[in-house]
Amino acid sequence: MTIWDRMPSKETLLKELPGNNTGIPKVNAHMHTPYSFSAFNNIPQALNMAVEEGVSVVGINDFYSTDGYEEWANECLKRNLFPLFNIEFISLNKEDQANSIRVNDPKNPGRTYLSGKGLAFPQNLREPYLSQLLDVKRESNLYVAKMCGKINEILQSIGAGFELSYQEIELTLTRGNVRERHLARALREKVSREFPGADEQKAFYGKLFGEGKEFKSPLNDCAAVENEIRGSLLKAGGAAFVPENPKAFLEMEAVRQVILKAGGIPTYPFLADDATGNFTNFEEDLGKATEILKARGIYSAEFIPSRNSPEVLEKYAGYLYNAGFIVTFGSEHNTPAMEPITLYARNKTQLSERLMEINYKGASVIAAHQYLYATEGEGYVDEDGKPCMETRGQYEKLGDALIRQVIKKAPSNPARGKN
Repeated sequence: MTIWDRMPSKETLLKELPGNNTGIPKVNAHMHTPYSFSAFNNIPQALNMAVEEGVSVVGINDFYSTDGYEEWANECLKRNLFPLFNIEFISLNKEDQANSIRVNDPKNPGRTYLSGKGLAFPQNLREPYLSQLLDVKRESNLYVAKMCGKINEILQSIGAGFELSYQEIELTLTRGNVRERHLARALREKVSREFPGADEQKAFYGKLFGEGKEFKSPLNDCAAVENEIRGSLLKAGGAAFVPENPKAFLEMEAVRQVILKAGGIPTYPFLADDATGNFTNFEEDLGKATEILKARGIYSAEFIPSRNSPEVLEKYAGYLYNAGFIVTFGSEHNTPAMEPITLYARNKTQLSERLMEINYKGASVIAAHQYLYATEGEGYVDEDGKPCMETRGQYEKLGDALIRQVIKKAPSNPARGKN
C-alpha cells in the first residue's frame, strides 16, 4: 500500500475539506538529506525539527537521487507531515555556455541547476532515462574519487602520516552519493583525531593549504572549518582541485526529459539577488528569463529565500506566479551549517503573508500533481511538460485538501501556522 492508497478519492477530498482550514501552513519544499549531502545526520532529525518549528509540508530534494523517498514518506506520515518528492541536477546549456551567459551558477556560464518537483512515488523510472540518471551519479562519484586521490597525494607530499579512504567515506558518511563536501568533512574529522591540539591543527591546515593561505576558521565551528577546507583546497585554485568531467553533466533538455519521465515537474531554481544586489546575466531581466524558461518547457520556479532580499523575493516570486508559474521556496540544508527549517529572507527577515501564500499554493499544486499522477496517470503537466495553466486554481484546491487531510491529525503546536 502506498501513501496515495490511504487518501480519499478526489471527489471526496474536494467535497469534504477538513473543517479547520484557516491559516497558511508552513512549507519548506527543498531540503537535502544524507542521501546526497546535508546538515542533518538523518531524515528523522530533519523532520523532528520541522515538527518543532510548525512546518507542515516538506520536500526532499537530493542531488541525482530518489533513494530517500521511501524513508521520507514513512517518517513524514508518522509525524503528520505532508511529503513532496523532488530531485536536483546540474545540467549544461551549450548555447548559454557559448554565449558566456551565467544562468544560476554565478561562476560557470551555461551550467544550470534544475530541480524536479513532485516525482512519482513509488519511483519507476524506465530506460533509457534510468541509465542516464545512474550514469551522471556515477560520474559525479568518480569526480570526487579523483579529488580524494589528489588530497592523498598532497598529504603524502607534506608527510602527514595519514590519508583518506574513499571507500570508507562512501561507506560511513554517505548513502552512495558522494559529494566534495563529504571529503571536507572526512578530512576535518581525520585532522582532529590526528592532531588533538588547536595549535597543531592550525599549523597543519596552513601547511596543507599551501604557502600564503592562513587558516582562519574557529576550530569549534565544524561547518566553518569544512567550508574553509572546501574553499582553500577543493575549489578552483586549490591544490586538490580537479576539473569536472563534462560527462558529469547532462544537457539541460536531457535533464528535463528525465524529470518528466520520472513523473516530475521541471523547475528552475532562481538565484536572484546576491548580497551585493547583483544578478546573473540570465536572471537580471525577469520578463525575458520567464519567456525563455517557457520556451524551454519550464513552468515552475523555486527560490532559497535566505539568499535574497524581501523586496526582490516579492518582485520575482509575485511576477512568476502571476505569469502562471508554480513557485516554491526551500532552505536546501546542503551545507554543514544547521539552519532553521522555517524559511526566512536575507538577514532572518520573516516572509510576508503573500510570499507564504505563493509558497503554499505552489506546494499544493505539487501535492495534487503527485496524487493524480499516482492515481490517474497524469498530473499538472503532460508528457511534454506543458501545464494546463487555467486549471492551476483547481490543483491548488485539491492539493490544499490533500495536505490538510494529512496534517489535520498533527498534535497542537503553538508554532504551527505562524510566519
